[in-house]
Amino acid sequence: MSTLNPRAADFDGHHVTVSADDGVPLAVREFGATDAPVTVVFVHGHCLRAESWAFMRGHLLQTWGDDTHMVFYDHRGHGDSGSADPSTYTIEQLARDLDAVLRTVVPTGPVVLVGHSMGAMTVLAYARLYPETIGTRIVGVGLLSSAGSGVTRVGLGRLLSAPAVSSLRVAVRKAPRAMQASKHLSRRIFEPIMRDATLGTRKVSPRMLAVATAMLNDTSLLTMASFLESLMRFDESATLHHLGTIPVLVLAGSADIMIPFAHSVVLASQVGDAELVRLDGAGHSVILERAEEVAAAVVGLVARAIAAARAEAVETVATDPDRGPDCGPEYAIAG
Repeated sequence: MSTLNPRAADFDGHHVTVSADDGVPLAVREFGATDAPVTVVFVHGHCLRAESWAFMRGHLLQTWGDDTHMVFYDHRGHGDSGSADPSTYTIEQLARDLDAVLRTVVPTGPVVLVGHSMGAMTVLAYARLYPETIGTRIVGVGLLSSAGSGVTRVGLGRLLSAPAVSSLRVAVRKAPRAMQASKHLSRRIFEPIMRDATLGTRKVSPRMLAVATAMLNDTSLLTMASFLESLMRFDESATLHHLGTIPVLVLAGSADIMIPFAHSVVLASQVGDAELVRLDGAGHSVILERAEEVAAAVVGLVARAIAAARAEAVETVATDPDRGPDCGPEYAIAG
């Protein structure tokens, strides 16, 4: 369990550890006041960590200051969170971990969920597992560089279906230490491939490239490989209707070859109140290379979510006066 502080806005954030339901420790960082009117929870992608949001976080802190509570955390097997049995390295388990984070560090109040890549898939799985929270606790959702299904059909995701990937998963489980050593030896080969796969057509700074490469290389090969099966089978297309009652942001780069922009078009078309944002020239790591623009889109999403929540709270009071001002969803956000 975490120890909650009224303020969590020091430079490096307020560090807490949340215990997942199976005991795996999840590293969490909070920024802004924990009693702020709304909390935004950021869910990172495969082989990344909470720090993948660092460039965006800087822009958001400039805009929001302490007035918005922000929560960042590392998935199991990633960053500073604990490792676990590889059988638990699934997107559905990540959704249950997200629920543990919410229950512990955001026990009350309205929440906007923002996920990147596998993190957005985690958000969709969460919506399926906990549909009662959508429109009550969860008042907005951001889906960045992601898909609702079919990641193996187009783009580099097609490689997940290759026999070599299946062989890699088996080899990693049988000899994780040897395979991890092999990963370090092949780093020089994979770095330029990953750079081209995750970054778009615009030139990026050496610092940004170094950050992206470091996060990828810090992730164990066992973690990297064990999530692949869940990514291959991922299909939450039937879940998207759950999001139709709340504002949704769907954003991706036009030069994303990992999960091509066509996936975002499909996502947006299947959600009622979705805003589709295309960043020309941006790649899969859009939260790094176009942090300021993505941050602005997230600010807009949160504003839409707050406005919609207030409007519904007012409408609920008007139709059922006996329930009073604290009626309805926990999202009755103070003006």
